[in-house]
Amino acid sequence: MSDSATDDEGGATGAVDDVTGTAGRAGAGTGDGTRAVRAGLPEPVKHEPTLPGPVFAAHFHLPGDPTGPYTYGRDENPTWTLLERAVGELEAPGRDDAETLVFASGMAAISAVLFSQLRTGDVCVLPDDGYQALPLVRAQLEAYGIEVRTAPTGGDAQLDVLDGASLLWIETPSNPGLDVCDIGRLAEAAHARGALVAVDNTLATPLGQRPLELGADFAVASGTKQLTGHGDVLLGYVVGRDAEAMAAVRRWRKIVGAIPGPMEAWLAHRSVATLQMRVDRQSATALAVAEALRERPEVTGLRYPGLPDDPSHEIAARQMRSFGCVVSFTLPTRARADRFLDALRLVDDATSFGGVRSTAERRGRWGGDAVPEGFIRLSVGAEDPEDLVADVLRALEASAD
Repeated sequence: MSDSATDDEGGATGAVDDVTGTAGRAGAGTGDGTRAVRAGLPEPVKHEPTLPGPVFAAHFHLPGDPTGPYTYGRDENPTWTLLERAVGELEAPGRDDAETLVFASGMAAISAVLFSQLRTGDVCVLPDDGYQALPLVRAQLEAYGIEVRTAPTGGDAQLDVLDGASLLWIETPSNPGLDVCDIGRLAEAAHARGALVAVDNTLATPLGQRPLELGADFAVASGTKQLTGHGDVLLGYVVGRDAEAMAAVRRWRKIVGAIPGPMEAWLAHRSVATLQMRVDRQSATALAVAEALRERPEVTGLRYPGLPDDPSHEIAARQMRSFGCVVSFTLPTRARADRFLDALRLVDDATSFGGVRSTAERRGRWGGDAVPEGFIRLSVGAEDPEDLVADVLRALEASAD
């Protein structure tokens, strides 16, 4: 973690040492499962819990000069510190130059990067097929006098609008269309033009893809999704490798107060321990669901990067270590899609993705995504693969005209 942050930016990043006295024991193993189980844990203390409980504190004892890691609850919290270390060990293992900050939500993390790094007159490049809240962000950026350019994720099309940019925002795989771009290629081109690069790593998770290793300056994600995986926490994070840039992100968090509650942070840390098991199970089952859907005549536009014939598979196979839990496809009509969703028994009709319980929705109901009326985003959970595939196929049969 970087030592660049000063007290007036919300506490030193060396706060980890005040919690544990060491860097922990995650380095005892290098496998994803071992790393996830051990990530962020303090050194064991006799009669103390393995993962200390949440620290509920608006203020801390602070005699004399206001120095040290914990001064006020909007700046730092010991529960955040352990979670930030855990996320950093997953997103940037072995990197001493990486710093992690947690936020109240994924959108809080996204906003912190964009609004801390960009100024009036700057140019920002966004995907035009990314998370549906990005158009709202674009409108606010433009209101501040920032030029916003957009291009599709697929085909590395953002390369065509990079000249003069200050920041490139990448979302790969894209949500909900599941296109993939070459992070390394885009990062190299952006850096050659003097632009910073941020990658939304929500759908891939740090076990599926590590943007900093591929050349990005920031990895940003909604921890609400598969990172925590139980549909009970709103959370976001930013991991960055530039000390000055991360100091600005930290300052933004302090100014707007976009901080997680200690209970949410503790629940998130608890959930990280099972991330590798969930990612492995959900990715394998997602591939099984995609393969079953490929045989259905009423299904068109099927996308899953793990399918060998998916348009994004070649790039995804080079830079991803697993292909995610989301499958997207289109049914012939809105009515057919609605009947399909109603017929599912093991899949909840709900938004979001990444949870242990499978969810699906007709994405067009929200507006904002350029998808057909019958477009379905299916998030595969941790159910038995045979049961889930059977439920999806049965619902397709039941929804037929």
